[in-house]
Amino acid sequence: MITDEVYQMDVLNLAFLGDAVYELLVREMISTKNMRVNELHKEAIHFVSANSQCADLDVIWEDLDKREQTIVKRARNKRLHAPKHTKPQVYTLATGFEALFGALYLSGEKERIAGLFEKIKENKYGNNR
Repeated sequence: MITDEVYQMDVLNLAFLGDAVYELLVREMISTKNMRVNELHKEAIHFVSANSQCADLDVIWEDLDKREQTIVKRARNKRLHAPKHTKPQVYTLATGFEALFGALYLSGEKERIAGLFEKIKENKYGNNR
């Protein structure tokens, strides 16, 4: 469960941390593959792009509790300037996704993070990991 202290934090700060948390999960997962660095980078982008994170949020949304959904919604509703190559709605949802991972990390919810990441991996790869 997300702690009260973390729940009160600015969601953009949570997203800043969540971006790093999620990227580390992805890099840890793919680093064991026998691939060139360029291929590893492309595989990582498959997970960490705003479009991918937006789609992944749809995958896990129903599994989130109210507090987790509220973190995502608060981040989604922040006024942000999306990069030119990304639709604003996609960018804000990806920011919400990252804020969720940051909030869970700061709350010490490493098992919860692992469970959500596992569901995302299963959605992307099926049982062929």
